[in-house]
Amino acid sequence: MNSFNRSPSCVPVVAMLSLLLSRTLCQVVTEANLKPYTSFASFIRTFTTSGPTCGGVDDNDTLVVTHSQLVTMLANRSIQLFDVRNPDEYQDGNIPQAVNIPLGTLEESLKLSPEIFKQKFNVKSPEKDDDNIVFHCRSGKRSLAALDIAHRLGFSRARHYKGGYSEWIELAGK
Repeated sequence: MNSFNRSPSCVPVVAMLSLLLSRTLCQVVTEANLKPYTSFASFIRTFTTSGPTCGGVDDNDTLVVTHSQLVTMLANRSIQLFDVRNPDEYQDGNIPQAVNIPLGTLEESLKLSPEIFKQKFNVKSPEKDDDNIVFHCRSGKRSLAALDIAHRLGFSRARHYKGGYSEWIELAGK
């Protein structure tokens, strides 16, 4: 046996390299699945200038709708607001114009034909290039999961109201 195999100091190095390689591979796969690329060069350029997260979307400012933005969008009726809480939570109180699509049924609902979506939810079906799709829940966790589902399905401009119904209620009287 050589000394490399017996050295206890190489174990952390090997573990670190393994972690780095698995993270890099995960980033490559995630990035490749999120965006269409016209060439390998455009993929490499995007990958080297951005840092996608593994296993979902980043919760960055471009994906978040603030309370004031939400109020404006609602006032202008320029929003497709989807409440991904459970039906009982929705019945206990909801944001005006929100359509209840529980998180557990969101993926199959977004895959419905426009006609069936309209029949089921009584609103126009969202289109993949719509920039006014907003998801919300109680506190932002489920809406972030909904955003991940929507992005995977090609609704790349969808966003979420991070403050959720809790923030909506808190700021309603202010």
